[in-house]
Amino acid sequence: MEGYDFDDRPFLVFWEITRACALACSHCRAEAQPKRHPDELDPAQSLKLINQLAEWKPPMLILTGGDPLMRRDVLDLVRAATDAGLHVGLSPSATERLLHTDFAEIKAAGVKRMSLSLDGATRETHDSFRGVNGTFDRTIEAVRRAHEVGLELQINTTLTRGNMNEYEAFKNLMFQLKPAMWSVFLLVPTGRAGLEDLPDPEDIERVFEDMAGLVGKAPFAVKTTEGHHFRRVVMQKMGGGASRPRPGMRSPLGIRDGRGVMFISHIGEVSPSGFLPMVCGNVKDTNPSEIYRNHPLFVSLRDNDALGGKCGECEYRSVCGGSRSRAYGVCGDPFAADPACVYQPQKRLTPN
Repeated sequence: MEGYDFDDRPFLVFWEITRACALACSHCRAEAQPKRHPDELDPAQSLKLINQLAEWKPPMLILTGGDPLMRRDVLDLVRAATDAGLHVGLSPSATERLLHTDFAEIKAAGVKRMSLSLDGATRETHDSFRGVNGTFDRTIEAVRRAHEVGLELQINTTLTRGNMNEYEAFKNLMFQLKPAMWSVFLLVPTGRAGLEDLPDPEDIERVFEDMAGLVGKAPFAVKTTEGHHFRRVVMQKMGGGASRPRPGMRSPLGIRDGRGVMFISHIGEVSPSGFLPMVCGNVKDTNPSEIYRNHPLFVSLRDNDALGGKCGECEYRSVCGGSRSRAYGVCGDPFAADPACVYQPQKRLTPN
């Protein structure tokens, strides 16, 4: 994946096929609602989008929400995307609806990986975070069923000020649950998540240093979402430095909001990511490839020289670049320095 052309196409396309969800998570980016929006992409618009994406061939399409299972045609969309040659991931909510779904059918439809969220390491803390009792138990049962049918599993954990003290318990739980990947989300102040929920940068650094020790050694892959400076921590720990990336990174180095990532909302609006709600167009009237390749915001977000503050001076900027979503959520400027990173740049070691 070295040398991936971010200017041509994203590596990850997230499609929020609905905002409807039965949960009421305290950090919800989408501020999910109980009912589906009347302006959601309809089946015909959805198939048109799938065909456009198939022509473009991004490596991964993730169907998310809300809860994508709130759309009755979700597996039809998975089948259509799979038949068109796309690799599809699914990110359902741990509700009774999920447990009433045949996991073997999910796999047979073409889902390459399913992601589930655990944001509390115990029943009490997770259910409190998710806003609905029983969510923890349903998640654990969903993990069991996924393993039972051989469906590859990713577990997402959002780190906040309120659950940082559970990090060791989260880590131990991953060794028990045995996902293919543990994806640690670093909170972004957007949707229902507030600035007061963001962990202290020093605490984040300590957690990332411990997580770096798992890379290549744990029986599961480890990555972060909106915690791009984890790559810098891994490189420092392994002695690679900014000019010598080390193995263990599963996605192209330098991927971030708008640079290898594109988000499509339930009503077709395109943004650099779901955590950076700056609308750049709509797939109902514009091919998503045109928006990604040509919109000025996307073009600028792919330019390492456009980064401001210490991110713009950092020798790790081409492999990290900081969270553009968090910069926007905290500072109102998507090109500002990532406020969650404590690192002070030394000097640029590689040309960009």
